[in-house]
Amino acid sequence: MTGGYLYHRRVADRAAANDARLDFVSVPERSFPASVAAGRGLLGRLRDADAILLDSIAAAFVGPWLPAKGLPPIVGMLHQPPGGIDHAGVRQYVQKVLDRRAYRYASKLLIASEDLADTLRASGMPADRLTVVAPGRDPADAPVAPQGDLRQGRRIAVLSVGNWVERKGLLDLLEAVAKLPPEAVTLHLVGDPNVDPEYAAKVSARLTRPDLDGRVKTHGLVSPAEVVGYYRSADVFALASLREPYGTVYSEAMAEGLPVVGWDAGNLPHLARDGVEGFAVPPGDVRGLTSALRTLAENEPRRREMAAAAKTRSESFPNWDDTARVLFTEIRAVVEETRT
Repeated sequence: MTGGYLYHRRVADRAAANDARLDFVSVPERSFPASVAAGRGLLGRLRDADAILLDSIAAAFVGPWLPAKGLPPIVGMLHQPPGGIDHAGVRQYVQKVLDRRAYRYASKLLIASEDLADTLRASGMPADRLTVVAPGRDPADAPVAPQGDLRQGRRIAVLSVGNWVERKGLLDLLEAVAKLPPEAVTLHLVGDPNVDPEYAAKVSARLTRPDLDGRVKTHGLVSPAEVVGYYRSADVFALASLREPYGTVYSEAMAEGLPVVGWDAGNLPHLARDGVEGFAVPPGDVRGLTSALRTLAENEPRRREMAAAAKTRSESFPNWDDTARVLFTEIRAVVEETRT
């Protein structure tokens, strides 16, 4: 239910409209580095395709086995930099080496955001091999509205969508909310709490402290249609993430007319301008995060102005039809070039 997976599902849904078919082949679920050994067995299942779209979450698992004879051309699809964004230490170093090896054999690299493309260019990847194919801004059809008023008697309802992992910054967001007057904000957390049990335990413990009593509602993992319902029922979107290669949830929230609040990091500065479509606060500045939320809670004209600006700016972002069209056009060009 996270950005990269939904990206491919939505593109696959539009494959037929682009005279294509996208079949999924998954690496068996094994712990690293056993998953690398499993990657070798996938290659035989890929030989009949016209092209291989290699997602960055799986690149390291097939990297050691490339090049392999008889494979169709490879197109990389990068939602994260080499080494990933949720690992550290030896795991990150080894994955970075394997990712880079895999990308050497790709004819083209499709990149999910301008920020990630900038990172890759700075690391030495040739600019002429990179094409940005950003996610669509339209999250789902047929939204399902949540029950009741999300404000629950407070001035605004703030929505945060993200799994409970450290880089999503939930603890910082909770600290910021705790510093607000009790009547200011009801915070709604949508996302899977079971991805990182150690971090989730810290979040759960923070939620039990008296200064957040009744001010935060958790909803767990919900469907895309339900996420849209939360966007449409909230007043503000907030995500204190330090590393969002694209930040699909920011663009989705803006498309639904929500001002966004987060750290001035990752791709957020490419999506929303500080003080215009929301607030991009210096990373780690919890007081600044509190100040941003207080402004939106206490200054309704400013909040409405930012909401309208967010909606307008989002109209320049691609929708999923645009994304699919560019992606399949790039893949088709690689296939045709290989055949000539």
